[in-house]
Amino acid sequence: MDSQRSILIIALAFVSFLLWQQWHKDYGEKPVASQPQAEQQDRIDSGDLQLTSDEFGSQPVAEITPTTTTAQRQQLIQVETDVLQLEINTRGGDIVGLKLPQYEQTKDSGTPYVMMRRVTGFEYIAESGLIGTHGPDDSRSSEGRPVYQSSQLSYRLADGQQELIVPLTYERDGLLIEKRFIFRPGQYDIGLEYLVHNQSDEVRVVQNYQHLMQSIEGKDSSFFMPIYRGAAYGSQDDRYKKYKFSDMQKRNLSIPTVGGWAAMLEHYFVAAWIPDQHQNNQIYSRENRGRGVIGTLGPVVQLAPGEQTTIAATFYAGPKTQDNLAELANGLDLTVDYGFLFFISQPLFWLLTLIQGFVVNWGVAIICITIILKGLMYPLTKIQYESMAKMRNLKPKIEELQARYKDDRQKLGPAMMELYRKEKVNPMGGCLPLLLQMPIFLALYWVFVESVEIRHAPFMLWIQDLSAPDPWYILPVLFGLSMFMMQKLTPMTVTDPMQRKLMMWMPVAFSVFFIWFPSGLVLYWLVSNLISLAQMLYIYKGMEKKGLHSKKA
Repeated sequence: MDSQRSILIIALAFVSFLLWQQWHKDYGEKPVASQPQAEQQDRIDSGDLQLTSDEFGSQPVAEITPTTTTAQRQQLIQVETDVLQLEINTRGGDIVGLKLPQYEQTKDSGTPYVMMRRVTGFEYIAESGLIGTHGPDDSRSSEGRPVYQSSQLSYRLADGQQELIVPLTYERDGLLIEKRFIFRPGQYDIGLEYLVHNQSDEVRVVQNYQHLMQSIEGKDSSFFMPIYRGAAYGSQDDRYKKYKFSDMQKRNLSIPTVGGWAAMLEHYFVAAWIPDQHQNNQIYSRENRGRGVIGTLGPVVQLAPGEQTTIAATFYAGPKTQDNLAELANGLDLTVDYGFLFFISQPLFWLLTLIQGFVVNWGVAIICITIILKGLMYPLTKIQYESMAKMRNLKPKIEELQARYKDDRQKLGPAMMELYRKEKVNPMGGCLPLLLQMPIFLALYWVFVESVEIRHAPFMLWIQDLSAPDPWYILPVLFGLSMFMMQKLTPMTVTDPMQRKLMMWMPVAFSVFFIWFPSGLVLYWLVSNLISLAQMLYIYKGMEKKGLHSKKA
C-alpha cells in the first residue's frame, strides 16, 4: 500500500509541476504596449471586418473592405464612468479601447487594467453595426463603414448621475440612425440602441450585428485542466461552449438560437455581446488575417416609409462576477470556468464568499473553508490513517512472505492476499479515501484560480496579494516542513531504494514547485497539512490506546 501511496504522491507532484508551468505561462503579468493616439488613429484607417446578409438565416459573409475617403475624418470619443474608461471610434461606432479603473494592471501599479486596445502586433476591439440591403455597415456600400457625427468628444458620468447616454448620428438615403451607448454607475454592462427612422418614401431593410475581434496569438488551452483564452458562446442548446481560435481557423460557426451570447475570455475578465434574449439570433465566427471573430446577428428589420424602430443589444466588459453575469444571459456565468468539476466548485465558491462576508479577509476565508472541509472529511481521513497504520503493523509479516517467495512471484501474490484477509486489512483502504477527497481539493483549487475576487486580495503581513507568489517564499518552505513532518508520522515501509529517495525528496520538490504558485493556493495546502498533522496525532493516539498502532517505524 505504501508503494501505491508513493506512486500517488509522485503523480501528484508531476501534476503540480504541469500546473505550475501552465499557470506561469498563462497568468504571468504581461506588459501592455501603448502608442500615441495619432499613430493609433492611422492604424484604424486600414479597414475593418464587414458583413453582408440578404436575409435572416443566411450565413454572413466576412470581407475585408478598405475604407474609402470620407468627408469627415474619424475621431475617438473618450467615455469615463466610475468602472469603465472607453474609446469609441466615430467610424462605425466601435469600441477600440477599454480599461477597468477598479482593477490594476499589476498590484499597486496605479495603472488601470487594459482589456481592449489597438497596438502594434495586437488588436482587441468590439464592433457593431447595421447591415442588410440598406444598412450603412454593409460591405457592398461604396462609402465603406459610416462615420458618425458626435456633438462632443468627451463624456463623463458625474457623481450622482444615474445614466449617461453617448449619442452618435448618421444619415444616408433617407435613413436616419442614432447609435446610442448607455452607461450606468457601477455597471460593466453597456446598453446599445439603434434608433432608426425611415424618412424616405420606400421600404428600408436593416439587420444588426455585433462581434468581438481579437488577434490570435499563443495557445488557448493547456495540457492539464485548461486555463482558457479564446472565444465562447451560449445558445438555447448549449448554455456554455468554448470555441477556440484554432477551431475558428477550421470552421465558421453559424448557429440559430433564441437569445444567446458571444464572448471572448481571458483570466479573470470577459467581454460579451448579448443580443435581445427574446428574439431569433444567429451566432457566427470568423478567422480573418490572424484575428478571431465571434458575434451575433439579429433578425431582419423592415421599416415602412415614415416608420421608426429601436434595435437593442447589451455589451459587457469586465470581471467574471458570477451573479452579474447570470442576470445578463443564461449560461454567461459559466465563463467563470471551473472545468468539469463546476458542480462542486460553485457551492465551494458560494461558501467561500459567505465566509469572507463575515471575516472580511480572503486569506482568513481560505483558512476557514479549509478547516470546514477537513472537518467534514474527517471520517474518510480516519479510515485512511487507520488503514495505513494497520499496513505498517503488518510490515514484518509482509517482509517474511517476500523473503520466503522471493523467487516465486506467482505464489507471493496469493499469499499476500491471504494475509490481508486473515488480518482483516484492506490494502486499498488508505488510497480510496484519498481518491474520494481529490475532486474536492481540485474543485477548490479552481475556485482559487478562477475567482476574480481573490485577484490582488491582501492577507496579512508580507502576503499582500493572494493571487501572486509569496515574495519571501515563506509559505512554500512552511509547506515543505509540514509535509516532512507528515512523512515522519507515517514512516515508509517500502524497501526499494529509489522509491525511498523519491519520498524523502518530495517535501523539497513541492516547496520548489510552490514558489511560483499563487500564495492563496499555498496557504490552502499549508493549512490543510497542519490540520492533517493534528488529525493524524489524534487518530494514532486513539489507536495506541486500543493497541492497534505502534510508535515504532
